[in-house]
Amino acid sequence: MDASAVTSKLKPEKLFIGGKPAECASGKKIDVINPATGELLTTVERGEAADVDRAVRAARQAFESGPWPKMNASERGKILWRIGELIDKHRDELALLECLNTGKTLKGAQRGDMKPASDIFYYYSGWARNLHGEVIPVDGPFLNYTLREPVGVVGMITAWNYPMLLAAWKVAPALATGCTCVIKPSEITPLTTLRLAELCQEAGVPDGVVNVVTGYGPEAGEALGRHMDVDKIAFTGSIRSARALLKASGESNLKRLSLELGGKSPNVIFPDADLEAAIPAAFWAIYANKGEVCSAGSRLLLHKDIHDEFVARLVDKARNMRVGNPLDPKTEMGPQISQVQLDRILGYIKSGVEEGAKLLCGGERDTEGEKAKGFFVKPTVFSDVKPNMKIAREEIFGPVLATMKFADEEEAVSISNGTIYGLVSAVWTRDIQRAHRLARAIKAGVVWINTYNGFDSAAPFGGYKQSGFGREQGM
Repeated sequence: MDASAVTSKLKPEKLFIGGKPAECASGKKIDVINPATGELLTTVERGEAADVDRAVRAARQAFESGPWPKMNASERGKILWRIGELIDKHRDELALLECLNTGKTLKGAQRGDMKPASDIFYYYSGWARNLHGEVIPVDGPFLNYTLREPVGVVGMITAWNYPMLLAAWKVAPALATGCTCVIKPSEITPLTTLRLAELCQEAGVPDGVVNVVTGYGPEAGEALGRHMDVDKIAFTGSIRSARALLKASGESNLKRLSLELGGKSPNVIFPDADLEAAIPAAFWAIYANKGEVCSAGSRLLLHKDIHDEFVARLVDKARNMRVGNPLDPKTEMGPQISQVQLDRILGYIKSGVEEGAKLLCGGERDTEGEKAKGFFVKPTVFSDVKPNMKIAREEIFGPVLATMKFADEEEAVSISNGTIYGLVSAVWTRDIQRAHRLARAIKAGVVWINTYNGFDSAAPFGGYKQSGFGREQGM
């Protein structure tokens, strides 16, 4: 699909409340920018507390009085399947919209966003009619049994790096169980979430079941977190925002929360690993989606016997990576999401140099040709990184790789567990006993063995420590 065919149809977007577009109470707008060019794509409504309240009321009415929670589970499942089919039908259009709004490559948006987004609806369509309780034998002349019931109104707050997919991860299980929802997408990348709400409506989801309020976190997000009639918050984002939501829950109605937060994930490679598989996997573990991935393999832990060769080959790949227009099929990495994120990444690179890490490639903004208009960073690799350096401890959320040596299993585990995060990790070895030992020893919600980014709709995803709690995907 030609980009002009999509951009020509872009218009100022409204909120989506009660099954139809709606204007915000304040009349204020938010600019939506193309990060590859810095140009305006369109505007969206700047929703605030009053708009969140309207959306929650619509969701509550749909839950208490509407047909959705009472609908036969098999019928709900059929509607979820149709949502998946509609995402597939409009995959090219949705991927192009995501590409323009986020800067991710078109191929990446098709494969890494839209395909798993449709799959999650297919997956939960089957679970809709298989959610049941159990009969529990008890003493005496009693019948004891449990039922699974919908939570109610679910507030969903998503991040800007995978807008469509993160919304789908939250919406699909909520719909399967009969819940209604109010989604607050990132104000930076709201466009595909609004489109998802329209596709849900087209698939047969009743009015008020799926609502979208665009706006800023301290305004719309805070209002959703504090709303007395929201039963649960499902959140993807930063630790700071998560703390604010926990506080808001405690000061309002003690709503339950699931939090999918950041990571500083270790990718641990032993000398007996298949290096021909591990090198490209380690490369894409950090540079996929410009490094703007909570599960990015941003810490590469290499056994001392293979460190130098591995890093040399990885640096060669990074230097030759095609960075540029995300619409170009040859492009491998697009721009960072915003000027703010660009500055953040460059600040961490500066910190790495100042703390004594060795900058092997990249390390600067890419301003060649048309890239000067956007927010591009060259793929960056550091060596001689110490575990106490900022670039080894803090989430950068960009294409910056910190490589570190280890001598044995004990040191590998110690370095792996040496941050506040515990989202994902990977271990590369041909020794199955070592693989299982490290899988248990590394404190992470997911440990991949001889692969990276092995996501599946059936596999639960979530972290330990300050990477959050609760799980998405799976059952």
